[in-house]
Amino acid sequence: GLDPAGPLFEGMSPTDRLSPDDANFVDAIHTFTKQHMGLSVGIEQPVAHFDFYPNGGTFQPGCHFIHVYNHIAQYGITGITQAVKCAHERSVHLFIDSLLHDDKQSTAYWCNDANTFDKGLCLNCRKNRCNTLGYNIREERLPKSRRLFLKTRAQMPFKVYHYQFKVHFINEIQGKQIDPTFTISLIGTKQDAKNLAIRLDEGINGNKTYSFLITLDTDIGELIMIKFKWEGTAVWENIWDTVQTIIPWTKGTRRPGLIVKTVRVRAGETQQK
Repeated sequence: GLDPAGPLFEGMSPTDRLSPDDANFVDAIHTFTKQHMGLSVGIEQPVAHFDFYPNGGTFQPGCHFIHVYNHIAQYGITGITQAVKCAHERSVHLFIDSLLHDDKQSTAYWCNDANTFDKGLCLNCRKNRCNTLGYNIREERLPKSRRLFLKTRAQMPFKVYHYQFKVHFINEIQGKQIDPTFTISLIGTKQDAKNLAIRLDEGINGNKTYSFLITLDTDIGELIMIKFKWEGTAVWENIWDTVQTIIPWTKGTRRPGLIVKTVRVRAGETQQK
């Protein structure tokens, strides 16, 4: 199923829509399931043995709905159709991509929902939790539909490389939340990815592990070094505390600051840690 139809089919019984019992093996790619301006083309609910949701199954990179206004200005009311087609037809292009780029197959990961996936919590491929999007999918009949998520680029080849980061922060500044905006650079054996902007959904408080997902368009090889760089005015307010924590200027009691206790990384495509 290539973005199977949603209107009049969402919520219907299996006999009235695409379902796993329609063939020996059924897979579906959902690319435009979110309603905007009353528009929804694809079905959101699982309808196959494996249901793939690239970029959450809503809008796709390069298909920003804000362009609908530009299309309306240029083409009139038919401009809405042009904007909708981009995300809806992305399912077709993703399948074609799996045929044309055999060396760049896209891996998808079993996850409960898009928000959990975006936190980098679903990159574990044990017990067949991962599968390949498109023609080279691993066929497996399951008693229950399985949702798989992945990120993609805006054009062919669509493959990206997924990384799960779990960073354990200790905020020693009592009663003060630290701005979580920072950049991260990944140094690999093949190439580097520098100054990737990261923003956590919540501020850094107390003693806690934060998880997030990073995707790269290119293969950097084996990860050998990670560099953090803090940014933002809220950080500069505490810069002296942070420096004192990392490099104590005097012996004895140091001033409280922010400590990175541990960093754990999992590469989704290789499963290396």
